[in-house]
Amino acid sequence: MAIIFNGKKKTFSLHTSGTTYQLKIGNLNYVKHLYYGPRILDEDLIYLIRRYDRGFSGNPYDSLKERTFSLDAQPQEFTTQQQGDFRINSIEVRNSNGSYSFDGRYISHRIYPGPFTLSGLPTAFASENDTVETLELVIEDAITKVQVTLLYSVFEEADIIMRAARVRNAGDGTIWLERIMSLNMDYLNGLNLDLISLPGRYGQERQVERQRLTHHVHKIRSGRGISSHQQNPFVALVDRSADENYGSCYGFALMYSGSFLAEVELDQYDQARLVMGINDRLFNYPVEPGGEFDTPAVLMTYTHDGLTQMSHHFHDFFRNNLNRSKFVRDVRRPVLINTWEAAFFDFDDVKLVEIAKAARDMGVEMIVMDDGWFGKRNDDNSGLGDWYVNEKKIRCGLTELVRQINELGMKFGIWFEPEMVSEDSDLFRAHPDWAMEIPGRHAVRSRNQLALDMGRKEVQDYVIESVNRILDSANIYYVKWDINRAITDLWSNALPAELQGEVSHRYVLGLYRVMDGIIKTHPDIMFEGCAGGGGRFDPAMLTYFVQYWSSDNTKPLDNLKLHYGSSFLYPLCTMGAHVSSASPMVPLETKAAIAMGGTFGYELDATKLKKSAIRTCRKMSDLYQKYYNLNFFGDYYRLVNPFEKVNLVAWECVAKDRSEALVTVVTVNLTVNGPQEYIKCRGLDPDRFYRIRGDGEELTATGAALMHAGIPIPREIPDFTAFQYHLEAVERVSR
Repeated sequence: MAIIFNGKKKTFSLHTSGTTYQLKIGNLNYVKHLYYGPRILDEDLIYLIRRYDRGFSGNPYDSLKERTFSLDAQPQEFTTQQQGDFRINSIEVRNSNGSYSFDGRYISHRIYPGPFTLSGLPTAFASENDTVETLELVIEDAITKVQVTLLYSVFEEADIIMRAARVRNAGDGTIWLERIMSLNMDYLNGLNLDLISLPGRYGQERQVERQRLTHHVHKIRSGRGISSHQQNPFVALVDRSADENYGSCYGFALMYSGSFLAEVELDQYDQARLVMGINDRLFNYPVEPGGEFDTPAVLMTYTHDGLTQMSHHFHDFFRNNLNRSKFVRDVRRPVLINTWEAAFFDFDDVKLVEIAKAARDMGVEMIVMDDGWFGKRNDDNSGLGDWYVNEKKIRCGLTELVRQINELGMKFGIWFEPEMVSEDSDLFRAHPDWAMEIPGRHAVRSRNQLALDMGRKEVQDYVIESVNRILDSANIYYVKWDINRAITDLWSNALPAELQGEVSHRYVLGLYRVMDGIIKTHPDIMFEGCAGGGGRFDPAMLTYFVQYWSSDNTKPLDNLKLHYGSSFLYPLCTMGAHVSSASPMVPLETKAAIAMGGTFGYELDATKLKKSAIRTCRKMSDLYQKYYNLNFFGDYYRLVNPFEKVNLVAWECVAKDRSEALVTVVTVNLTVNGPQEYIKCRGLDPDRFYRIRGDGEELTATGAALMHAGIPIPREIPDFTAFQYHLEAVERVSR
């Protein structure tokens, strides 16, 4: 059993294949967190919690003057409010009488098979090979009757626990949630923990930052209405000594696509607390009597085997438990060429067919028509929201254009930005109140566009109907779904003044409903997400999109860092990556090798390539097909950190059965007459011989030798050369 309740000791032990998470109904029915770490027996770990008289730390009134019991020093599963705990908290609720207080204590629980689901929010599902059980544990404030149900789904084989919280107002008056977190995680000692996060900016998303915890509150947040280029809803708390191979690592990923918050506090007693959930900035949500509010889910994992193993847990889970699309595993994704950097807005149907014909010789299997095909759309000042074909550009009509592309033996893809509207559009002229714009103020423009109020049902219905009409009009195989601005001017003309604090969260819920009505009703279309690149690349989006455009920055050397940072949470098969005309000093072969560190495709004008470049692209497209299963489904290893001063960057994908591997090496700074460089493999079978091909030579070595001694990298080569070493197991070592 994944979840065991010991009624005598009042402990709950949540077991995955490699970990145990334990909580306990403790003193005065407060729910305490006891342990999260390597798997242990169902013993009661309450002995770890020692009590002392902590000066100026308050004591619950019913503790009968027991001064050694204070919530300010106790590890908790979900915090109280104004009950003597002065650390960062999980909930801030304004009660119907105007008071701010919550004293949640255990009243009930239930355990059942399968994962929990949430109202209007995406969650993970159980795959065929999963054993999943869920614990629902209810705490209640006896005075206000505000209840919080703590939800835990244990994916036993995956070493993943999914968590969320559900607030129910069982009282008589309306309450107002001003802060509600999905997860509270307390550590008895956090002094030796480091915090890893993935900050960035437009064009430089998901860079890696590691800092030691200090006696402050560390905030990782987005207030942009989307998960953002600047932060990603992922954090890891790791031992100070942890590296790729060794050490305790706790990973947390929030399944939410709007403004989020993760806070970590190291308190006065060196205890650490992490909370994670919806950003409470500009958030104020009423819950009527009998009503409920669900928080987004958090995926969490633990390993004592280092950062790589933490990433493998997430990678496998994202491939198996987030998205049911056939394009995740069952259907091989085509090599595509996108028209944006090839033509921007300057194209017509003839130009598209010409690009497709040229790209076909590159091994391209699909052309994607990007921005500019609809409404009055010749630049980024007009047309958004008018989802009908611009027949001055697509003179033959969309259905006929797709037919011509299909006759070339190629598939057809199309770009949308469904959440946005241009002021110069038929939609805005008909429904100006659908745009987010605070009364009496001009809206903040971004990319010369406004955001639609996605929280309104009539807006959602319009988007679903207009996009579906296009998708159903032709043989469309692929959709790129974009959003090119952050959300500002939070205001809904459909809500009264006192409910404007709901707008940001309503936007996200409305967006998920729209995606349900478009993406999940078109199972034969492959959907890729985009947000000016990777500005909304998050686990919730991956329940809808099989892959996400990693960044608008297609410079290959920059992508070495982008892919490295993204890989802490996301598998390669989710990272959109293309070969482009950017960085002309970098060889095509190197650009392609780096793009294979993602989903692979092209972002250039194929009609302008020389025949030699066409042949090179064909060769690289064939290599993508050859190594598809390794890159998409193999175990990924970060071999060299590109954020350090290095002469080369390398990564490796290893088949699950360790029968083969692909090691990619990109030289970035080889100095004249420098030292010999070696790359040490990982994840191989030490007792098998591997045949290695990759730099013009062929050799055979044991897995042990390749992991401990390495592969020598040639030196007298041009700048930015890439090598792809294919390792194939040939026989076992005789002992």
